[in-house]
Amino acid sequence: MRLGAHVPTGGRPAGAIDSALARSCEAFQIFASNPRAWAPPRLTDEAAEEFRRRRAESGLGPAFAHSSYLVNVASADASFRGRSVVLARAELEAVAALGADGLVVHAGAGGAGERAEAVERAADSVRGILGPGDGPPVLLELTAGGSGTVASTIPQAAELVEALDGHPRVALCLDTCHLFAAGYALDTADGVAAAADELHAHRLTSRVRLVHANDARDPRGSRRDRHEHPGRGFIGEEGFRAILARPELRVAAVLVETRGKTDDHRRDVETLRRLAGLATTGRG
Repeated sequence: MRLGAHVPTGGRPAGAIDSALARSCEAFQIFASNPRAWAPPRLTDEAAEEFRRRRAESGLGPAFAHSSYLVNVASADASFRGRSVVLARAELEAVAALGADGLVVHAGAGGAGERAEAVERAADSVRGILGPGDGPPVLLELTAGGSGTVASTIPQAAELVEALDGHPRVALCLDTCHLFAAGYALDTADGVAAAADELHAHRLTSRVRLVHANDARDPRGSRRDRHEHPGRGFIGEEGFRAILARPELRVAAVLVETRGKTDDHRRDVETLRRLAGLATTGRG
């Protein structure tokens, strides 16, 4: 298990290395492009090489990129969906150039009452993003639920993976806030164990490469995606102790996506480290 945070780049990819080290990270995530625009990544060969070199020198572990929030792989609007595929494909190419470990893409949502069609659209879009041949994986992030959602539960995630014919470059990103908002009782050890049992039952354990360890500002089942610092929300310290103790996460990266600045993120990472019973790194 490698712990860390979503970090800023300061305008160049290699800036994420300094940000991650300052936050006591062992792993990290950045945005692949402007998270609120349709603009593709602006990545030069020199910037990519600097990132790869600095990351190798730093000793940092897994590095992921998160796709733009505008991307909706399941949209019923063909034009919008097409733009989503083009942008996410460009982001995945940037991930490959950086030597990063995958691109996180939300599983998406369609219209009310048409989930079966939305799942097929999402699968077609993800195939378009992946393209032919080898390359980094796409990590499908389960959402907090709501009308038209494609995958907010583990069985729904299994259905989407099946629609993709079990593509070897498709992985999963589980967000604890999202799962809690979708109704999973991650605030109790029994609830965490039940969620793990679902992963095993649907043969998804090996696909979990990344966990977004965010607490929830709203009660269980709220369908609201509002992050809180780990241990300070409705999941609480008991929930995170149980989550971090799961053997299924021993090979995953576990990252916080919380508001605040360097000191806030460092505190969150150290909170996860304490709840996981791990020694501090001494970084930062």
